[in-house]
Amino acid sequence: DEGETVTVRCEIQGDTEWDYEWKTNSIIKPPNLNEYRIRSASSYNSGNYRCKGRMKSSQHETTEWSDSVTLTVSDNKPCPVLTVSPSWLSPGASVTLNCEVEHPSAGWSFYWYKAVPDLSEKSSSYELLPDGSGTAQDSYIIHGQTHTAGYVCRAGRGDPEYHTDHSQPKFVWSAGQFVSLSASLTVSPDRVQHFTSDSVSLTCEGNFTEWRVRKFSEDGRLSDCWRMTGSTCDIHTSKSDTGVYWCESGSREFSSAVNITVQNDDGPILVSPVHPVTEGASVSLSCSLKTQKILSNVFFYHNDKLIQNDTRGELKISAVSKSDEGFYKCQYSGRESAQSWMSVKGEAGNLRECDKTESVHKVAATMPYLESRLCGSKG
Repeated sequence: DEGETVTVRCEIQGDTEWDYEWKTNSIIKPPNLNEYRIRSASSYNSGNYRCKGRMKSSQHETTEWSDSVTLTVSDNKPCPVLTVSPSWLSPGASVTLNCEVEHPSAGWSFYWYKAVPDLSEKSSSYELLPDGSGTAQDSYIIHGQTHTAGYVCRAGRGDPEYHTDHSQPKFVWSAGQFVSLSASLTVSPDRVQHFTSDSVSLTCEGNFTEWRVRKFSEDGRLSDCWRMTGSTCDIHTSKSDTGVYWCESGSREFSSAVNITVQNDDGPILVSPVHPVTEGASVSLSCSLKTQKILSNVFFYHNDKLIQNDTRGELKISAVSKSDEGFYKCQYSGRESAQSWMSVKGEAGNLRECDKTESVHKVAATMPYLESRLCGSKG
């Protein structure tokens, strides 16, 4: 890559002393030494390199030309791609970060950062994770992650070390299975699915004076709410507003995250809560059209299985249990809504010990773009 230090070396076995000769089609010709050190590579150094040796004691005695080595110098810094797994937190799970450099080659070491909100600069700063400086492995495991957080990586190699740009931030989301005492996000109206041109308010709550609402959208882009009034983000919905939303405070706190999806106006939407429902609580799911909020003779499905088919337009669960967690959708007059995941948490706000398994956050399945691999900016 442009700016890197690169060394091309000609090695001949044995004790004989040699003079060296290079042949290259690059614009810049190397000196006739056994080692050619390029301190700051440029596209002018790109080309094929071959070498041979000539005996110092007998100049007519030479080796054959070596095999050709191709050096390609890219004009642009590589942009590493960070992936996180899982994207949605399950209790007790470890989070694995992977950093992939474009056109992979040897010699990279990796640097791992947590993205920290900086509301004064309307950006994020990066803090090195523990033992996250110059690791040989291209993966990094975080143990005990419980709340929404953003991460960034970059890579370096050589002496002096050449660094890539930072990756686009990637996020691990908590959907509220954990009690967050510091920051929370409420959505009004309280539902995952919305029609186009709906008015939706996302309000940040907690003991902080500065807030921003952030969105990770369908195309994998990270953005800030541009209609913030105090601690509230107001959205006049369009299809581009589908995404994952959360709050960040001026004191570097993250709220849990919520899904918002914007559906076509010609079919029904499922009215289901954005946050996890507490075990033992009651919940009511309903079906709505753009032109008609209250419907009757609605079919309700749980994990694609028909569970209610009568004159009621509402699915009431009087005491939610863990078995009620899953995907829900409704059907009215032969038209189906999209499906949304309803999560169930324990009474104390956390999942029970016995539920610390893969049960969690299949909500990501409704948003396949969460693992999108876009190279982005540092903001």
